[in-house]
Amino acid sequence: MSAIGVVSSCSCLRPGVWLLKPGMQKMSSLGLHTAARCAAKDYFEVLVLGGGAGGITMSARMKRKVGAGNVAVVEPSETHYYQPLWTLVGGGAKQLAASARPTGSVMPKGVEWIKSRVTALDPDKNCVWLENDTKVSYKYLIIALGISLHYEKIKGLPEGFHHPKIGSNYSVHTVEKTWKAIQDFKEGNAIFTFPNTPVKCAGAPQKIMYLSEAYWRKTGKRSKANIMFNTSLGVIFGVKKYADALLEIIKERNIAVNYKHNLVEVRVDKQEAVFENLDKPGETEVHQYEMLHVTPPMGPPDVLINSPVSDGVGWVDVDKETLQHKKYPNVFGIGDCTNLPTSKTAAAVAAQSGVLDQTISLVMKNQVPIKKYDGYTSCPLVTGYNKVILAEFDYDAQPLETFPIDQGKERVTMYHMKADMMPFLYWNALLK
Repeated sequence: MSAIGVVSSCSCLRPGVWLLKPGMQKMSSLGLHTAARCAAKDYFEVLVLGGGAGGITMSARMKRKVGAGNVAVVEPSETHYYQPLWTLVGGGAKQLAASARPTGSVMPKGVEWIKSRVTALDPDKNCVWLENDTKVSYKYLIIALGISLHYEKIKGLPEGFHHPKIGSNYSVHTVEKTWKAIQDFKEGNAIFTFPNTPVKCAGAPQKIMYLSEAYWRKTGKRSKANIMFNTSLGVIFGVKKYADALLEIIKERNIAVNYKHNLVEVRVDKQEAVFENLDKPGETEVHQYEMLHVTPPMGPPDVLINSPVSDGVGWVDVDKETLQHKKYPNVFGIGDCTNLPTSKTAAAVAAQSGVLDQTISLVMKNQVPIKKYDGYTSCPLVTGYNKVILAEFDYDAQPLETFPIDQGKERVTMYHMKADMMPFLYWNALLK
């Protein structure tokens, strides 16, 4: 999946960043752009790689700077997904169809959609290569390619998803299986995993656990469920304020947490999940499951690995304050594909888009970027079918909250913001 499910916002705003302020502004009318095509032109003033929300948002901003016809987005997918909704789809609170729109309907009017896949980047020659050996050159390049899922790094997957009792909210192909597994649960172990890699929306692996617990409580199955959160991390959440709140919820709801446990194999025929103990190399534990939710290992898109624009691991190597590439001044990155040391969330992209907009504006004028991104990110931690803890924090893992209330508490208002207001504003305001 490319970088879908991310959002845009005014540069100065916080959480509601990407929500409230744009929602107050006049929404632009829906305008469909020209049909997708192979590169009709071989040069654009601004070329955007990736048609997720980061790419769509920046292409809209860039079109306003350089004019229609001078901006192109390279994106192979016919469908654009608002992925933050998938937590609620997996929990049975929303329909999958509500998270999807045709890519052409969200592409800004006047922006060229090149329906192809990037195969190589050549920043020294200001060009990229696409499928069928097509070369497209640029003056400025914005990389918004998202993050790649690697179910195949877990033995027994992805083919194991053909069996019941196992799902994953991270893929359009498996998210509905999560809800089926929750509904079909009878008794035994319900296991939820967190991999030993960077992930997008680091709160999502436990959000579905809280929804499952609430559903089984409602349907009278809770007493028969042994709920386990097996995480490769050593903490439940990276920000102490919200971690303390979550640990209280975990204690109240009698959920078992096993730290430094990384899923390495799923034996679907036996309904067994195998975990490596990261504190004791070579040691594994086998748990039987009645229901299993898998958060896959993730990593940079293949095209970025060993690319001139990437760091040693494969993430786009950008300045953490300006989002400008450290080596190539006309190259920029946004969202999950970058090596920015903050959580990979929709709200992070929202905040980044405003900073990047100002950065590029100054670079185009041969001026030094001055706007600084502070690492702002947000994670609406869904803890029930009407409860959310809205976590917001910066590069230093310090709370950076928007509302004049204690955001470390579960709130119904924050649930409705997550479930209803954010999707509406995403489609009708933020992408534009």
